[in-house]
Amino acid sequence: MKILVTGGAGYIGSVAVEELIKAGKSVVVLDNLSLGHRAAVHPDAVLEIGDLADRAFIDRVLSKHTPDAVMHFAAKSLVGESMQDPCLYLGDNVTNGLNLLRSMAEHKISKFILSSTANLFDQPEHIPITEDERIIPGSPYGESKYFIERILHWFSTIYGIRYACLRYFNAAGASETRGEDHDPELHLIPIVLQVALGKRECVKVFGDDYDTIDGTCVRDYIHIIDLAQAHILALDALENGNCVYNLGNGAGYSVTQVIETARDITGHEIPAIMAPRRAGDPATLVGGSEKIKRELGWKPRYPELRAIIDSAWRWHQAHPNGYQAN
Repeated sequence: MKILVTGGAGYIGSVAVEELIKAGKSVVVLDNLSLGHRAAVHPDAVLEIGDLADRAFIDRVLSKHTPDAVMHFAAKSLVGESMQDPCLYLGDNVTNGLNLLRSMAEHKISKFILSSTANLFDQPEHIPITEDERIIPGSPYGESKYFIERILHWFSTIYGIRYACLRYFNAAGASETRGEDHDPELHLIPIVLQVALGKRECVKVFGDDYDTIDGTCVRDYIHIIDLAQAHILALDALENGNCVYNLGNGAGYSVTQVIETARDITGHEIPAIMAPRRAGDPATLVGGSEKIKRELGWKPRYPELRAIIDSAWRWHQAHPNGYQAN
């Protein structure tokens, strides 16, 4: 089975490629390398460098490789940036996704896995968040993913494309060879570990007066390998029809818990300073995953925060400059 992975040079996509190859799949990576890294692409995968804004390029790749399915990770994914530049998200993310789907329909490729987001649920009524939660996107980024989910509904109805949408919050951790390397880095766990590596002076904690276990925000973290495995299970499940799954750890961890766990694992002090709340930050966001566990047998191998941070720390120690030459 041959899989086309868009965004396969990025953080989540590169680990998905790694797991697909371990599972015996043939993989083609499509990436423009604007955010991803050539060094993150598995050596057994074929890399096609180009942009989803270019329909002719997409058609050439599909004609050349004739994949059986597509996993779509390529997208702008920063909530804050989407609030400052909504056109970049409501425009580019949606248009590029539609370009890909139009080409798939023309080339008779009928299986599609969408890397969606739990940002579909801005102020959830229930925690953990289930698939039945009402959808009110929390940003133009979340809206762009919802648009693509709706487009998938119609492409399934009209063209017979079978799809799975996987909605999750914070991918974290690392495999033995692939980890998180963003510029700038905006995610909590790698920021905390950059402090331990001496690349930052401190970590900022945005608010300590929330209605949570210790006053700091509680968020969901899911190990990157467990996330990749969920995508593979969803791919196999398409034989039985379309599916939508939320992915989360079901409990959540506070900012303080993340910092304290990182201090214990790294042996570094990791100074933290309190900062004012950020506008729009809910106290608790945690996704549920009972449906995918029940229906597909998904069983996370690394559900605990300590295992997630430990894997990330080992990768960052081995790659203190990310994918650039150390």
